[in-house]
Formats: sequence, structure tokens, C-alpha cells
Amino acid sequence: MPVRKADAQWQGDLKSGKGDMSLESGAYEGQFSFKTRFEDGTGTNPEELIGAAHAGCFSMQFSAMLAEAGHTPDSVKTQAKVHFSVDGTPTIERIELITRGQVPGIEASEFEDIAAKAKQACPVSRLYQGAQIDLDAKLEN
Repeated sequence: MPVRKADAQWQGDLKSGKGDMSLESGAYEGQFSFKTRFEDGTGTNPEELIGAAHAGCFSMQFSAMLAEAGHTPDSVKTQAKVHFSVDGTPTIERIELITRGQVPGIEASEFEDIAAKAKQACPVSRLYQGAQIDLDAKLEN
């Protein structure tokens, strides 16, 4: 497997400094700053990128496990809400995965069971085991 890379550069102090992040693939390049991380500024932040990585990884893992169980999904859409606290030491406290799927021929209980197993199997979920990861999975018709 290839090693995936991303780059970040920061210039200046925390509050007045600025930075840029980029993905090796070229799919993303953008700015980040104190305002984008702790307030509402223009650009991204590490937590937003963590959320995108987690939502993407979970959706892929869940889709694979649904297909393995004989239920190839029409779609799986996941949102990750990354809760970042700055009380004391800045900490990512938890991640909410909110996933909705359109999966022909599956019962809601089986959908939810496979979602729970996918949360445990997802490589990004395993990486983030130090954070609480909540899952809300609903089958849509």
C-alpha cells in the first residue's frame, strides 16, 4: 500500500499567524488560521479535515460490509461532527458519525447492526479510539 501524504506550513504566532495545507493528490490546498480553528474565519482547520477523513473512511467501510452481507447500497452518506474543546488543553473530545443509507432489501435492525460493526472496523475510527465516537445510523427508503 502506498504511504499517503499531506503537508502543512505555519508562519507566525498562534493568534496572528497563518498556514496552508495541501494534499499530495492535489485534491485540496487551502489556508487555515486561528480564526478558522477557534472562530469563524475563511479557510479550513485540522478538525474539519479529520471529519472529512472519518466520514469518507466510515462510508467506504460500511458500504463494503453491507455488500459483504448481500446488501449492496445505492448510497451511504455520512457526516462527521468533530467536537473540539479548548477548556484547558485543546482536545478533540468526540466525533459524531451521522450516516444515512439507501439499501434495497435490508431491515433497519440489520442496517444498524452492520453500521455498528463498521464503526469498529473503520481504520480511521480505530485511529481515533482515544475520542468518543457516537454513531447515528438510519436506513432511508
